[in-house]
Amino acid sequence: MSDESEVRYKVAEAARLAGVSASTLRLWESQQLVVPVRSPSGHRQYLASDIARLRRIAWYRAERGLNPAAIREALLTEDEGEAATPAPGGETNTIGRKLRALRHARGLTLEQMAGDIGVTASVLSTLERTSQGVSFAVLHAIAAFFDTTVSSLSGDDGLRDGSVVKSGEWRTWPQTTPGLTVQILAEGRNQMDCHRFVLAPGASSEGAYRHEGEEFIHVLTGRVEIILDSQEFHDLQPGDSLYFESRRHHAWTNRHDGETVLLWINTPPTF
Repeated sequence: MSDESEVRYKVAEAARLAGVSASTLRLWESQQLVVPVRSPSGHRQYLASDIARLRRIAWYRAERGLNPAAIREALLTEDEGEAATPAPGGETNTIGRKLRALRHARGLTLEQMAGDIGVTASVLSTLERTSQGVSFAVLHAIAAFFDTTVSSLSGDDGLRDGSVVKSGEWRTWPQTTPGLTVQILAEGRNQMDCHRFVLAPGASSEGAYRHEGEEFIHVLTGRVEIILDSQEFHDLQPGDSLYFESRRHHAWTNRHDGETVLLWINTPPTF
């Protein structure tokens, strides 16, 4: 996960640093060569690792004359040989490291795993390198593929003891999805996943997902839309709650023009 203080470049700045035009960056994104992160308002942003990738793409195109498919293959070959990218402070990206280890344990290439899950290899490559760049729905699909949970994949292994978590001292998941912050409200190996979801304006799951268990959502501030089975719509505001079976397909979107904060509980801990 990138630190909040890490510099994020806008499209024009990234294009200048890579020595190409802004339209070329958008073309490369459509060709699945690079996946920029998104600001809470949905604007493209490029990290230092993205700038380095853009420069490699430009080099492959100009010096080697490779087409997009060949460049993509060359980048994937590079990624296969990389260790997980160190995070600021010397720590390794939690989700990226775990995902790479799980994939290697099954003897899968990025292309094979991407095909099985239904995403592009470049998305998985970015996630392994930066622990960012996937929607919440895709993160659930990856967890299900490896027969694990999002909580476990995100580093919430329930290893800490203690029944009291003081206000403002919550541990936080790595921020894989732009606009979403997930804070852990209960430590230890419990029968409930207890989290505080903070949704930036416009943040959403970007698709539906499901798993085993039952869920309880209570809106603390803001406004959220929960969609069940693509046909049942719930517009929840402060003080509203919703209880449903987790096996139902569910998706969510922050409908507030500011932050929306939710108390979100899942039992058993299959989240």
